[in-house]
Amino acid sequence: MAANILVVEDEPAILALIAANLKRAGHITLAAVDAESAQQQVKLALPDLILLDWMLPGMSGVELARRLRAEERTRMVPIIMLTARGDEHDKVLGLEVGADDYVTKPFSPRELLARIKAVLRRRAPQVTEDIAEIGGLRLDPVTHRITVNDQPVSLGPTEFRLLHFLMTHAERVHSRSQLLDQVWGDHVFVEERTVDVHIRRLRAALEATGRDSLIQTVRGSGYRISAVPVATV
Repeated sequence: MAANILVVEDEPAILALIAANLKRAGHITLAAVDAESAQQQVKLALPDLILLDWMLPGMSGVELARRLRAEERTRMVPIIMLTARGDEHDKVLGLEVGADDYVTKPFSPRELLARIKAVLRRRAPQVTEDIAEIGGLRLDPVTHRITVNDQPVSLGPTEFRLLHFLMTHAERVHSRSQLLDQVWGDHVFVEERTVDVHIRRLRAALEATGRDSLIQTVRGSGYRISAVPVATV
């Protein structure tokens, strides 16, 4: 699936090379040439991943990474540092400020795409093309098909995204506001009860297959998907 990737790089040739390869791989590229413009882009909408150059004019990439990790809204956005610095101390520093990976220049486009894929699979699996399965429920993001024992399940686009996110973060409880940010986008302003409406629709669509019980309400916290039945008193 296409991921929105923000590339923060002040060298035009490198920026163009990365953008071309990301486009070829099916991703959507957002570009910034310094930390300040990157912050403006992040304010508009959270990217799925940030490729962040270490050496930037003005605020360094390391300082920007530190600030992104310090804010609750941007704390979980995956970051890959791009830098010509190759010694162990610099790599440790980049990881200590919150980077998820570290790619040393010069790098091959194939290596960079492999690193991006690995980080997305680990930190943002809902934007990968991996099939998700839980409790006999199978979701294929490439074909956009959902089945239970080969029986198709029909969902609307919002319910599909909601189910995909829950399945790729199985057993984790997500609040309504977290689901709004992750499924609808943090730049879209809708009421939290909208989540409840789509959860009801999702359960209704799964009811005929007996998998509606996978979608669990955690009182006072939010929702999760789990193949483990909820204990009753």
